[in-house]
Formats: sequence, C-alpha cells, structure tokens
Amino acid sequence: MITPETAYKDHDHGHCIEHALEQAAAICERNGQRLTDLRKTVLRLVWDSHKPVGAYDILAMLSKGQDRPAAPPTVYRALDFLLEQRLIHRIASRNAYIGCNSPEHPHDGTFLICERCKTTRELGNQEHAKLLRSLADATGFKTNQTLIEISGLCPACQQEYADE
Repeated sequence: MITPETAYKDHDHGHCIEHALEQAAAICERNGQRLTDLRKTVLRLVWDSHKPVGAYDILAMLSKGQDRPAAPPTVYRALDFLLEQRLIHRIASRNAYIGCNSPEHPHDGTFLICERCKTTRELGNQEHAKLLRSLADATGFKTNQTLIEISGLCPACQQEYADE
C-alpha cells in the first residue's frame, strides 16, 4: 500500500505488475473463481502504468496485431470480473480503471490524480474514508462505497511547471 512517503518514489514497476498478478491468482483461487488468460491480460494492461486506462484503450491494445479484434462486451465482462474480485478500481472522473494496491483487504479508494501526466496513486490511509462514512451514517444515509478522487499536480509535474 502506498503511503505519503512512498507515493512518488521510483520503484520496480515490473515487480509491481508481477506482484499484482500473483495476488490476483491467489485471490481468485481462494474465491473459487477462474483467472482466465483474458482476465489476466486485461489486468496486466490495467497495471501497465500508474495511469487510469479506459475500456476502449484496453480493447485497442488487445486487438493490436490480431486478425479478429476483441469485442467491447468481452473487455467489459473482464473488467466487471476484476472489479468484483476487488483487483482493480474504477476512477469515475476518468471513466477508467486502475490496479488495486491492496486487493486482499477490502477498502475504499482514495486517489491522487495528476492533472498533467495522469499518474494516479492510491493512498493507503483509510481514516478519512471512515470519517466520511461516519458523517454520512449520522445523517441516516447508508453508504455502500466511498471513492475519493483528488486532482492536482504530482511532484514531477510541479517541478516541470516551475521550470517553464
């Protein structure tokens, strides 16, 4: 899980992807679900960068070099499965998907989204989500999910913007 201290540190992204795929396989096995080749490929494409990726972008990547392109319902079914297993999150403001850093622990999503480079980081601290749920509960509102999206500039884009 990403903390404020580690959110924008360099890391081995290849390891990041492999770890996500290993976790996905274990979670699917534990839940009695099949992580098919297509689902695994879609998950890998979602994890390919730390930027939200749309369903049609995934469709285009899947269809690249294929004689018979994948159909949109196929991609949406795979994404729905990955969401149900809590392996990915949907970023509503971007109508896109991003890998979940901690799928073994059900949690609400809190995301820092850079407006320039689109890099997105999921924060691990759940205290603010708990606070929001308790405030909603106090009004009699029953929450199902809390998704927080915070837009701004990542450290690299801040530096680049300052240099312009």
